[in-house]
Parts: sequence; structure tokens; C-alpha cells
Amino acid sequence: MNTSLNNLSPVWTHLSQAVIVRGEGPYLYTNTGQRLLDFTCGIGVTNTGHCHPRVVEAIQQQAQNLIFGQMNCVISEPVLKLTDALRPILPQNLDSFFFSNSGAEAVEGAIKLAKAVTGRTNIIAFQGGFHGRTALTMALTGSKTVYRAGFQPLPSGIFFAPFPYAYYYGWDEKTTVAFCLRELQTMLKSQTAPEETAAIIIEPILGEGGYVPAPTAFLKGLRDICDQHGIMLIFDEIQSGFGRTGTWWAHQPSGVTPDIMTLAKGIASGMPLSAIVAPRAHMNKWVPGSHGGTYGGGNAIVMAAAIATIGAIQDDHLIDNAQEMGTYLQTRLRDLQKRFDEIGDIRGKGLMIATELGAPGHPNAERAKAIGSACEKAGLLLLTCGTYGNVIRWIPPLIITKDHIDEALDTFTNAIESTR
Repeated sequence: MNTSLNNLSPVWTHLSQAVIVRGEGPYLYTNTGQRLLDFTCGIGVTNTGHCHPRVVEAIQQQAQNLIFGQMNCVISEPVLKLTDALRPILPQNLDSFFFSNSGAEAVEGAIKLAKAVTGRTNIIAFQGGFHGRTALTMALTGSKTVYRAGFQPLPSGIFFAPFPYAYYYGWDEKTTVAFCLRELQTMLKSQTAPEETAAIIIEPILGEGGYVPAPTAFLKGLRDICDQHGIMLIFDEIQSGFGRTGTWWAHQPSGVTPDIMTLAKGIASGMPLSAIVAPRAHMNKWVPGSHGGTYGGGNAIVMAAAIATIGAIQDDHLIDNAQEMGTYLQTRLRDLQKRFDEIGDIRGKGLMIATELGAPGHPNAERAKAIGSACEKAGLLLLTCGTYGNVIRWIPPLIITKDHIDEALDTFTNAIESTR
């Protein structure tokens, strides 16, 4: 182990102890010359792959002209160009932006905005959801106790409803959706009254909670409940956005439009940026100066990287590739499922795919950990997730080919066999 690691806080967990010196496309290269196939994407960040030439060039050019223009002082040209690039790929009514640095900041801001719009105090979140590690976003997170343990009391006025995770319940999708919507209605009668509920926040696909897509019927049910009671519907698309699921946004196929949406991760190919997006009428309810930040919207280099990222996704047809490669990956994984019955479920959209180890009610975290560790030693980086840690998630960059998938699956198959 590199002794310099002793100077880093141990609060970070590390999938690998490898020291990376270079990245290109789907690969990372270590200081010892090893090549790693990166199917973590920095937890869904490097959607365009490592060091996409278009993004690198945009960063280099912008660094020569302007690095920083603080939003309270001036307005940099790149921030305006970024809003122009984002508008055509977002729902038509989401036309106003607030930029910040991280997903957690975006979620905190979205909650503040919902409270400002409605004048209400309470928030409904979902079991299995992950929204960050700041005080408020910890309070909104229900995926694992490790994110909250020892830090209570957390901000109050937050209530958790069940997420329609059909495989976990052991039910069909229709039964699961009906149960979860019924429980949500009961919550509005028993725990947080509609007139005190500002927002319902949900990941259209659970991230840390297990890569579980929310069924269309459930999202439509949420929209109906929110419309009935004047509650803001917030979609957290931080991990699932920017082409990850084979559409720009995971919620798109449902036809449901949120009142507020949060973006981050894949927005700028690894540069720190996030956004809150909402109708201008909602943003107008925010008192000027009641929300802000030093760096949000001010870093011109980050803005340039985001503009280049959007351009690369469009011009390189990466959303189409995510659909095609996602279908291929799921098909190959289902073939493996026939060979290895310990693979209980395969689910997901585009290139946001889960392989769950164990049967409903019997999660097998030990196998997921053993398989993931064997893959890492063999040069394939895969992350686990899920409340029990028994889900292996597949989040490769959207540039991958069938050859990359075949390479990864050969390693994955060997890992299963060698650890049995």
C-alpha cells in the first residue's frame, strides 16, 4: 500500500487501492501499468468516458480565457451558454436553473425551493432512496443506516414511504404499486397532512438503494396525488440522468413531468457541477439572497465541460448506444442467470443495470462482495449497492462497445466460478 494513503481520511471507502495516473475511454491506468476496465464510471459520472477529447479541449480552451466569475458579482458567458444547451433536452416547463457543486447541494436547494413555493414544512421521501450526506440529505436518505448512524438527531419533518421494489416484496409489479400508493395515501392521513407537506422527492431509479426502476404507474400515481394536494413532485435524476438510462432522463418514458428536478454526476464528465431545474414561476418564489453559494455557477471551466458533455452525448449518439448496449448487456446477463441460480434478479434501463444476488427475503451480500472483489483483482471495476449490499451494479460509460461488455462479462463469469 502507498504510505501516502495514511494521510487520507479513512472515512472514504475504497473499491480498489490502485493509484490511477491516466484514464482513456472505459479504461483507467495505474501507476504500476495495470489497465482497469471501469464499469463504475465514478458512480455514474464519466458518462462520456474518461478524458473525452471534446471535453478535454473545452476545458483547455476555457482555462485560457476565464476560470471563475462569481455569480453574485458577474455573470460569465459559459453559464448562459450552458442554460441554452440544457433547455432543449429538458421538459418544456423546466426553464429556470440554479447551479451548485454537488448533488447533495442540489437536493438541499430543491427542498428549500419547494418550501418557498408552498409555504409548507414537511417532506416525503422513500425507503431505499439516497440523496446525499449533508445533514438534510442524510435525513432524506433511507438506503443504508451507515449514512445516518451516529449523526442523529437529523432535520425533522421528513417521512418515509415504501418504494415499489417488487422483487424485494416478492410480488408482481401491479400489486406492489397498489400497495405503495395506498401506504402513501395512509401517510397523508396519519403522519403528515397534505396542507403541511411541501414535496415528495423520489429517484426515478433507486441508486444506492439497489438500482430499482420506479414503475410508470407509480410515478403517475405520485403525480396525481401531488396535483390533488398542491404538493411539489421532485425527481432526483442525479445518478440516472444525462443518457444513463437510454433516454436523457430516467423519468421520460413515463410521461410524468416533475415540478423540480435535480441534476449532477454525468452533467460535466467529472467536473464538479449540479443543478436545480424548475419553472420560472417557482423560482420567482425564492427571496433573492435566501439561497446561494460561492462556486455555484461561477466556475467557467466547469460550465464549458458541461456544454461539451452535452454536445458529445448528442453528436456521438451516446443515448442510442446506451439503449443498444444496455439491451445487449441485459441479454447476456440473463443468459448467465440461467447458469447461476444465485443471480436472483436482473433489472434496469439503458446502462443502469442491477444484478441482485439472492432470493427475495434472502439477500446474499457475501456473494456480491466476493464476486466484486474477484473482478477487481482481475481488472474489472464493479460497485455493489442495495440496503443489504447484495446488488452488483453495472454503470459503464455510454461509449462502450460489445467488445467491452464481452470483456467485462468474461471476467464476471470467471469471478462467479472461482469464488463458489
